[in-house]
Formats: sequence, structure tokens, C-alpha cells
Amino acid sequence: MTDSKTERKAGRRDRAERHKPPGKFAFLPWLFMLTGDVQDLIKGELPLPWLGGAGVVAFAGLYALAVFTGLDKRQRATRVPYVALAGLAVVTYALTLGYGGDWLLCFPLLSLAAGVVLRRGLTESGRRLAVVVVTLAGSAGWIAGIRGGPSETLTVAYGTLLSGFVTAAILSLFEAVTQLRATREELARSAVERERLRFSRDLHDLLGHTMSVIVVKAEAVRRLAPRDLDAAIGQAADIEAVGRQALTEIREAVTGYRESTLNTELDRARSLLEASGITADIRQSGPPLPPQSAALLGWVVREGVTNVVRHSGAGRCTVEVRGETDQVRLEITDNGSGVGSDTATAGSPGNGLKGLTERLAAAGGHLTAGPDGRKGFRLVAELPVDSESEEDHRS
Repeated sequence: MTDSKTERKAGRRDRAERHKPPGKFAFLPWLFMLTGDVQDLIKGELPLPWLGGAGVVAFAGLYALAVFTGLDKRQRATRVPYVALAGLAVVTYALTLGYGGDWLLCFPLLSLAAGVVLRRGLTESGRRLAVVVVTLAGSAGWIAGIRGGPSETLTVAYGTLLSGFVTAAILSLFEAVTQLRATREELARSAVERERLRFSRDLHDLLGHTMSVIVVKAEAVRRLAPRDLDAAIGQAADIEAVGRQALTEIREAVTGYRESTLNTELDRARSLLEASGITADIRQSGPPLPPQSAALLGWVVREGVTNVVRHSGAGRCTVEVRGETDQVRLEITDNGSGVGSDTATAGSPGNGLKGLTERLAAAGGHLTAGPDGRKGFRLVAELPVDSESEEDHRS
């Protein structure tokens, strides 16, 4: 296992290295294109060799400065790379106009530096770069025609045009790939956070309901034990069954495969209400629901009935499910104190109802909850039903 982890890390490092853009020193070897000119200066074959030497040194220094600052994110926001590029252009025109010949190769290097400094993203306008590179290519062709002959015009102009555009395109592509990788990693982190939130919400709803059932039935055992041992034993058996079912659901929730059905939750709601001494009126009508809609409404039944048992002090609770062709409506009402949230305050729903509201909104539905007149609490959930999903469910 250690070896496989090491191999995966090495693979990620290799992929990261492949996606890294060219470094600052990757463009310096292109300066060797001027080797022939430097040799001519050393041999004294050109007039004013000291002036040519100073020009070569200035060209190399300004070229390196333009490339280095153009590849540095912090320096690109300053004027340094643009000043270096302008100085490089002045030196290039001076050398090529003064000497001609192989010095015309300064233009492709100048165009390369312009591609580094003036590049933009793939989705941004590159008009400024295009104007500069085309101008340099035209200048190179014109000077080549004057100083080197017509045969060199097309070669130098094409090389100048190509070097600037290709350099800018390659760097922009590498930067776009880097941004996409960063975006993908951010989306992956967001997906993990959403899944953690979903799981914590499911676990909260599940344990809150289960513990409420266990507490209510344990109280029933305590009340019944002195006078009706058989009934108390039945309630104790229910506690055992609820605990076992809760363990099963927790395991399934951890693996992400738990699908609570609406019919199951309605049966549990009836059992919980009756064990709490609350008269239960459960009604269901309409066509069968798609599994996802039924599971979502099952969560609403679970949360709503749990809050009735915990906070309402009601003597009667009605749960009604009315399904139609295009939507389904779930309504839970009680005749209690007008409190139905899991914070025991009428105006501020707790985490359970808040989570259900978010789930229903994500599915295109909505949930409303609040006091029902002078006495009681009402929770209403409405959810659209996908007709295609419904037909698939029926078949």
C-alpha cells in the first residue's frame, strides 16, 4: 500500500511538472542566435566594434529583463517589463539599421519578448499584441530588404511574426490549463463539503427522530410497567426494534445508500404519535410517487412528526399527503401550543426545518411552517412531480 501511495504521489508530481509553463530561463538559450554577430565583432569585421559590443550587451540585458519580469505575476502589474521591452525595441532597430545582415535575427527575439510581455488569456483580446508583432514583422521585412536583400525579407518577417504569436499562445495555453486545474480542485473541495453537509444533515434528522422514539417509548414502559406488564414488554420490544433499525439506517447513511420511503415514515409516524398519547390521523391519496420525491417527503414526515412529539404538547396530529399529476402536497397539523420547530420557538425554525427547506428548494419545491391560528402548528411541503419519473416508477 505504501508503494502504491508513493507511485500515486509521483504520478501527480509528474503531471504537475508537465502542466507547468516554461520557466524564466527557458527563453535565454535563444540568445545564441546572435553568436555569429558576436564572432564578427570579436574578429573586427564590423565597424565600431565597441559600439556593437555595447549594443549586444544592452540587447541581452534588456531581453532577459523583459522575459523575467514578463513571466513574474507581481512584476507584470508594474511598468518594468514594458519599459524593458521598449528599450529592447530601440536597441534592435539601432543594431539592424546600423549593421544589417545577421543582426536582423534580433527582430524574432524582440517579437518573442513581446509575446511574453503582451500576452493575454485565451478568452481576452490580443489586439495590442497583434498590432505590435505585425509592426515588428513589417519593420523587419523592410529593413531586411534594404540592408540584406530581397531574399531575406520574407524569411525575417515570417520568423518575427511566428515567434511572437507562438510564444504568446503557448504561455496563454499553459496558464489556462493551470487555472482549469485550480478550478477543478476547488470544485472537488466544494463537492466534498456539500457531501459532508448532506451527511451531517441526514444524521441529524435520523438520530433526532430515533432518539425521540426511544425516549417516548421508554416513558411508556415506565408508566405501564406497574399496572400492565405485557404492554410494557411490548413497548420495550419496540425500543429494541427501533434501536436495531436505527443502527441499520446509520450504516446505510454512512455508505450513502439509505432511501427512506414515504409509506415507511408514515407508519413510523403513526406508531410514534400513538406511543406519545397523541391521536394520529394519517391520510394519503393520489398516484404513486417517484422514489426521490417519496424519499424527500419521508424526511419531511420524520422531522415534522418528531417536532410535534417534542415541542407541541398536542393531543391530535393530522398528516395528509395529496398527490396530483404534477405536484404533491404534504400537510402536518396539530392542536398543540403553536410550537413546531426543533428550537421550541415559534418564529425561528431550527436546523431540521431549515435543512428540509433547502432540500425542497433544491428539488423545485418549498416548505412553509408556522402557527395555525390561535392554537396549533402547521407544516406544509409542496413538491413538483416529474411525470416521466412517475411513469417509470409505475412501470
